Amino acid sequence: MPILSPEQQAEIEQQRAQTTPTRRATVPALEEILYEAKPVLDHGFVRVIDYMGDDGAIVQAARVSYGKGTKKVSEDAGLIKYLMRHWHSTPFEMCEIKYHVKLPIFVARQWIRHRTANVNEYSARYSILDKEFYIPQPEHVAAQSTENHQGRGAVLPSDQAHRVLDLLREDAERCYRNYQQMMNLDEAGQVADEDQSGLARELARMNLTLNYYTQWYWKTDLHNLMHFLRLRADHHAQFEIRAYADTMMESFKRWVPATYAAFAEYRLGAAHVSATGLAIIRRMIKGEKVTQENSGLSKREWAELMETLGDAAARQAA
Repeated sequence: MPILSPEQQAEIEQQRAQTTPTRRATVPALEEILYEAKPVLDHGFVRVIDYMGDDGAIVQAARVSYGKGTKKVSEDAGLIKYLMRHWHSTPFEMCEIKYHVKLPIFVARQWIRHRTANVNEYSARYSILDKEFYIPQPEHVAAQSTENHQGRGAVLPSDQAHRVLDLLREDAERCYRNYQQMMNLDEAGQVADEDQSGLARELARMNLTLNYYTQWYWKTDLHNLMHFLRLRADHHAQFEIRAYADTMMESFKRWVPATYAAFAEYRLGAAHVSATGLAIIRRMIKGEKVTQENSGLSKREWAELMETLGDAAARQAA
């Protein structure tokens, strides 16, 4: 099933066919994909609708200058790295981006925890939701983790996974049939009986399962986008929301490449270590044998530190 309705596809083609002269800063690499829907999961997508600013806007805000000035690109990149390295946030808040996202309801409810954004969601009080629901691939159907109470453990055996998928599909199909019946609609979405009144849409919607798709416009500044991506593109994040974060990472890289490079260096590829953890590292460098028992860390904290430091540290501590 296509991720875009014919109406949406026509709207996108019309938008992409238009060009508008401007004195504002534009980014050719991002303009190339503007309005384009990037598929995510089975029926979802992410597309950039609008943006404001570029790497130069961050530098300009940091220097509080009137224009690009005479600084070299390398100097601008160095300043952005400095800002990122020292956790300066306001210069990055000068840039904004707006996405149109189609996503399962359960992912939306997780996503909305990032409150520093402007959101306008598709209204199921006003409109009828399409019959589109998320069914994971078998390799993503896993048991509850025994270590992480909010995560997945081992992938289920094939027969169990397919039974789960059948149940998900059957429940979603049944709930949608009842959703239509309550609103007095037939399978084609037309009024089934002219002599009957359908239930209000705002009530009928509560029957739908959380894997049904919703849509929203999500606008945020660059600082808060990076906070979202740092958490949701992490390998610990739930797969489904991580799929959206990974797709958004492409537009981030196109939009502000110098900021993306600094973000990859100091956020994605870096690690936060506690004061005790830093003291342990210093002890190890001096050649001291440090174990969990004499480290001052709990078992979980110790395991996380060893994961951060890698195999060499783990062997030294063993």
